[in-house]
Amino acid sequence: MSRRRSTRDWIVDSIAFVLAIVLGLFTYSDGEGDRVPHLLLAVDFWSGMALCLTLWFRRRWPVQLALIAALISSYSDAAAGPTLVLIMTVAVHKPWRTSVWVFAANFVATAAYLQVRHKEDWRTQLVIAVILYAAMAGWGQYIRSRRQLLQTLRDRADRAETVATLQAEQAQLRAREEIAREMHDVLGHRLSLLSVHAGALAYRPDASTEEVGVAAEIIRASAHQALQDLREVIGVLRAPVGELPQPAFADLPGLVEGSRAAGIPVELTLEADGPMPEHVGRTAYRIVQEGLTNAVKHAPGEPVTISVIGAPGNGLVVELRNPAPHRRRGDGQGLKGLTERAALVDGRLEHGRTPEGDFRLYAWLPWPA
Repeated sequence: MSRRRSTRDWIVDSIAFVLAIVLGLFTYSDGEGDRVPHLLLAVDFWSGMALCLTLWFRRRWPVQLALIAALISSYSDAAAGPTLVLIMTVAVHKPWRTSVWVFAANFVATAAYLQVRHKEDWRTQLVIAVILYAAMAGWGQYIRSRRQLLQTLRDRADRAETVATLQAEQAQLRAREEIAREMHDVLGHRLSLLSVHAGALAYRPDASTEEVGVAAEIIRASAHQALQDLREVIGVLRAPVGELPQPAFADLPGLVEGSRAAGIPVELTLEADGPMPEHVGRTAYRIVQEGLTNAVKHAPGEPVTISVIGAPGNGLVVELRNPAPHRRRGDGQGLKGLTERAALVDGRLEHGRTPEGDFRLYAWLPWPA
């Protein structure tokens, strides 16, 4: 099914139709009555004008009409105009091999025309016809090449726009995932400590006023810190992802001290001297933070043993152990996020129940020499 003719197509077709009629009338000559029968002159004129009318269908049947034009051109002067238009149309819409065959058919038709009309200067007219045919075919091929080039550029622009859109969507997805991990890591730990103190108050109805006041102050401070962390994380929604607040490996002792202050018995073994890549130290911090959060959530009051040992060239080993609860321990989003974090730095993470009945969180992270 052919496409609907546009306004531009109507204008171009109208101009081609008018020019073909004008050129056909210009080339038509009825002064050859002594040598050419009057019947042939009449057929020449009317067949040429009829060929002009077929130009309105040249976009649908360019090759067929061009071959018909070659047949009519073998005897008609008036067919010169529409024949040139049809040769250019074939060159514009069809491959160059098709244009060559149409060109050859019209060349043969021109040679036949010169014999039928008994032209004395047939060599000159043959050269002129070949030059005109070649010019129209070359012009058509130029238009075709230009259209193909423009279409290629449009396709490239469309593909580039599609790729840019996909990349933007992927960047937004990565940003959302990173922000979600940050909110889980930061707020989950703070809120778990808050829950410990609130639970202590609930289970100690006989606590003195001083003890209640101390616990209330710790709850207030933890809630305030959680609120500050939440504001920091939400604030980066208006900023690039690289500006998310990131902890460092040096903050690890402070993280453990905060858990001890909340009443969690934590034993830390830290043996990692030497310059450490920031992304490795940050991943180790997040692993310890998530391990402490899970210990408070699933085994409150139980001791936690943390071992962070490593050296440049040997890698960094992070291990957390705590007594596992009797109920089934869920594999939540936090552990999945830790696995992704470890994989991003070319490390690995394992977790599960040990034969001794403890829950073990183990990670190995690369530490280049």
